Order: sequence, then structure tokens, then C-alpha cells
Amino acid sequence: MSERIIHSYQILDQLRLPHGLYLASSSQDYQYVWLRDSFYMSLPYLEQNNHIYETTYHRILDLFREYEWKLDIHTVQRPREQWEYIHSRYSASEVREIDSPWGHAQHDAIGAILWGIGMGQQNGKRIIRDGKDHEVVQKLVGYLGCVEYWDDADNGMWEEWREVHSSSVGACVAGLQAVKDIVFVPGEWITNGYQTLSNLYPHESSDRPFDLAQLSLIYPYRILAGEEAKVVVDHIEMNLLRERGVIRYKGDSYYSTIEHEGRHHELSFYYGTEAEWTFGLPWLALCHLELGDLKKAKQYVAQTENVMLTDGSLPELYFAKSTEYNSNTPLGWGSAMYILAKERYERIS
Repeated sequence: MSERIIHSYQILDQLRLPHGLYLASSSQDYQYVWLRDSFYMSLPYLEQNNHIYETTYHRILDLFREYEWKLDIHTVQRPREQWEYIHSRYSASEVREIDSPWGHAQHDAIGAILWGIGMGQQNGKRIIRDGKDHEVVQKLVGYLGCVEYWDDADNGMWEEWREVHSSSVGACVAGLQAVKDIVFVPGEWITNGYQTLSNLYPHESSDRPFDLAQLSLIYPYRILAGEEAKVVVDHIEMNLLRERGVIRYKGDSYYSTIEHEGRHHELSFYYGTEAEWTFGLPWLALCHLELGDLKKAKQYVAQTENVMLTDGSLPELYFAKSTEYNSNTPLGWGSAMYILAKERYERIS
């Protein structure tokens, strides 16, 4: 095992809390647990026999048990207010909802958790412990159906303004497919999702023709494959790839070099100032591995290693056209994506 891989696993160990979920980063800004981050940070353990993966999902299921009353409401009544949606971000130690305004409508996070449960079971892991866990998974499916995820504008992977996002719809489709042999999933709920994806393709949303989040449709969800996947990858490489990472979308104001002027301007105001997200590089490597292009995958693994710090950590992002990075370092999501890309490339090559 290479030194960089060892360091990356050590970072995940440091960010994993005793209950099994993960801090997104050791920075003060990210002292929370996100379902999405815990999902990606647990992926390196999916095929390992050390119970780390199961521990993460058992705590997630315990979380949903604690908020089962909310699932009971929103399997029959569609949420109206933001706070009614199943939250994606929780306090670190108690894993409780945080009482502050947030973009809580994040269907991709629920789809991701269902996919993770289904894949865990398929890999021989005992994710479903008892009848109550089974009930909770059934209610999560019911929640996605009740909100009509295929037609419900959500805050998406980047937790911003609400649109119908292909990355969110795709995560839900993948999640529902992954658990359909565990619980009852109405077939039309999957069909409706595919129809929305077809209508949006090859775009992420009405405002964002190209978005880093679309890579999730290729890896890990494999909703897109072959030529369809290649078109999305080509668009992201042509429009979003930068020297030290991938910008999330054109006109992204988060950590823009002119963010101090406010985040309320038109997207075009921020063109050329967008932050470069390092986990986009190993993510592209994983997508090229899905496409069977080992040469491109190797290139992106090497590019990832070039932007690593001397201690083996990956910053969340580099500021535009700069070697300066932000404080959310190391970002566990980035370390996990590097492990996944590097290990898989080495297995195949």
C-alpha cells in the first residue's frame, strides 16, 4: 500500500466519529456530519471486511429511527416548508437536526443512502438488522415517492437554489433500484425518474448545463454508461476542468475570488473566479475507469497527487488560478475519492 493511500485512510480514521459517521473536515466551518459526506467517505470500505461500512449505516438507520415521526408525516403529506424535508446536515456528536435556515431539500442524499444500503446488502453486509430497519427503509422509499422526487425542485448536491437536478434524480433512481429487492418500490417511481433524466440530458438543470455533480450519474451510480456517459464527461472536461481541480459549475460564487462582493449576482458575474474543487480530479479518474480509459484515469490520479499537500491531504478547493487553498483541509470526501480511484486503477492496470 502506497504512502499516499495510507495517509488518506488515516485522514478518514481521524474524521470518523465514535458513532460511525464522519466530520466533513477538521475545519471549524465543517464541524458537522452530512449524510452525503458520510456516504462518500464510507465507500472505500464497501468491499472490505472490517465492519466500518456497517457501523456507518447502522448509525444512519438509527438516525432515521429517531426521526421516524417525520418520515411518517412525509410519506403521506408532501413537505411545504424547507425544514420539513429530511435534513442532510446534523450536529456532530448528538446527530441532531440543526435549528438554522438551510437548503434541506436534498433528494440526492436520501437516494445515496438507499443506494449505500442496497449495495451493502448485495456485498454480503448485514445492514438491515431487524424489522424496524426494514420499516425505515420502506419509509425512506415512501418519502421519495411522496415528494415526487422526479418533479420536485431540490437544493441539490451543492445545497443552493432549488431546481430539478439530474444528479438528484439519478441518485434517487439508483437508490430505489438498489433496494427494490429489500422493500416494495413501485415501478413507476423509477420509470418517472428515468423520464426526467431523459428530458434533462445532457444537462444538470435549467440553470446549469454542466455541473460536477453529474459525475455521480457515472460513478458510483452507473445511471449513465457508454456514449451517454462520455458526452457528460467531455462536457465537464471542456467547460469545468481547471489546473488544480474542477469547478462545480460556471458562475459558482462559493469561495469565488470575488465572493466578498456578494453571492446574489448573475452567474456570469463570477465567470473566471470559480474555486477549483480537488475531488473532481479523482472523480474524473473513476469515470474514465467506468469508460475503460485507463490512460485518462492514470492521468487524473497523477493530477490528484500533484495537488496533494505534503502530508497527503487534499484541500477542499484551490482559489481560482492560485496555489492558495481554503481552510476546509483535509476534506474527507476528497481523500475517499482518491482512495477509490487509486486502488481501482491499481487493481485493473
